Amino acid sequence: MTKQYNIACLPGDGIGPEIVAEAVKVLELVAEQTGVTFNFSYGRIGGIAIDEDGTPLPDETLRIAKAADAVLLGAVGGPKWDQNPGHLRPETGLLGIRKGLGLFANLRPATMTDSLLEASTLKPEVVAGVDLIVVRELTGGIYFGQKKRFTDENGRDTAVDELIYNEDEIERIIRVSFEIARKRSKKLCSVDKANVLESSRLWRKVAERVAADYPDVELTHQLVDSCAMQLVRAPKQFDVIVTENMFGDILSDQAAMLTGSIGMLASASLAEGSFGLFEPVHGSAPDIAGKGIANPLATILSAAMLLRLSLGLDDAADKVEKSVWAVLDAGHRTGDIGADKSKALGTIAMGELVREELKKQFAAK
Repeated sequence: MTKQYNIACLPGDGIGPEIVAEAVKVLELVAEQTGVTFNFSYGRIGGIAIDEDGTPLPDETLRIAKAADAVLLGAVGGPKWDQNPGHLRPETGLLGIRKGLGLFANLRPATMTDSLLEASTLKPEVVAGVDLIVVRELTGGIYFGQKKRFTDENGRDTAVDELIYNEDEIERIIRVSFEIARKRSKKLCSVDKANVLESSRLWRKVAERVAADYPDVELTHQLVDSCAMQLVRAPKQFDVIVTENMFGDILSDQAAMLTGSIGMLASASLAEGSFGLFEPVHGSAPDIAGKGIANPLATILSAAMLLRLSLGLDDAADKVEKSVWAVLDAGHRTGDIGADKSKALGTIAMGELVREELKKQFAAK
């Protein structure tokens, strides 16, 4: 009997529909080559959902996602909705689906390949060989704390955002990070702001306690401002970085640019077990939406993470990743990573090259 998997596709806004379409084509080829069946269902999220459904996260979208084995998401947001009230912002839909699906662990790998050295704004000797992963806690912290706007006693408009974590939330993400580090180079750097924030002091205390269960992994601590500096000064010192929600949001984007373009970085947001939501790190890029020039590789690499982490199709995931690197090694580029813009490939053309290479990967078995 053919193995069947349900995949929820949430293209979202801006370039989201274009890049998700290319990743779906790759998954369809994987299905054809491996004999499995992927059942794709589609839902709206973000700005398009606000326009069509009056909410950034419709109940139907959450239902589709919960019924799936994995979720593939494009991007949300754009200037059209920037002045909306908080509950009608596209990003509110993204936060809502993370909470609704219990996606507490965000994995963002940043790997530099020799073929992309020229794309980085940093010196080649600084970024050559970079291979790190940022593990970000995704459902706690300041993004999910209470938010208040009020007029103070002097008549000034005032805002408060609450940063709250409990020890269970911290321990859960720390353990995920130790498990990842154990399978890599056995080095884990926990990033906080323990010299100032009480939440970070609790974070560090829990990390130290959990470390006792992983004597084979070296745990170090670094303040977030120091880590940001070290990421551009000597990024190869890092292997696995774990940190709270807002720090992880910032540091993972910084780490992405080590590799030359945020358009190259995939990510996975995982719940307990194997369920996950997979999306490129970059945003919706509304300035190039509909022009057919967006880089689809981060979304295709996100699809590879989906195959490996949620569906257990490791061999297929390896082949997809190898296909992406082979296309880049052959010198093919989209505009965001190419020095010669006149030779830049469009979204569809890059996707076609990856699929052609993927066919070769399967034929070579």
